Amino acid sequence: MELPELAKTLLAGKNFATIATLMPSGAPQASVIWIHHEGDTIVFNTAEGRIKPNNMRRDARVSITVHNMENPYQQAMIQGRVTDMVHDGADDHIDAMAKKYMGVDSYPFRQEGEQRVIVKVAADKVGLMDP
Repeated sequence: MELPELAKTLLAGKNFATIATLMPSGAPQASVIWIHHEGDTIVFNTAEGRIKPNNMRRDARVSITVHNMENPYQQAMIQGRVTDMVHDGADDHIDAMAKKYMGVDSYPFRQEGEQRVIVKVAADKVGLMDP
């Protein structure tokens, strides 16, 4: 689906998002993430071995909420599914995200031997709050 302009604006901004994935039991697991978009595709970065990539490989359904850091009542609530998870370019991608969110050239929290992964999400449903 096509992302509404407000959703694109929030994703492009220096705004944190929360992603919920599903545990094997069906229970939700939520994490705060850095996020952006490429056209109508939602994109974020994580590391192998964490709960999120394991959950998303088993069940591609996700829920993402991104809110305006300056006005948290303005937000986009997105339900969608993971369409791709790739390693190629993931180290450069997390550096770009660190630049966006922290103003630094290199991701400062990289762990020895860590393998980064870029996650791409297609939205199925988008709700907006813009009071």
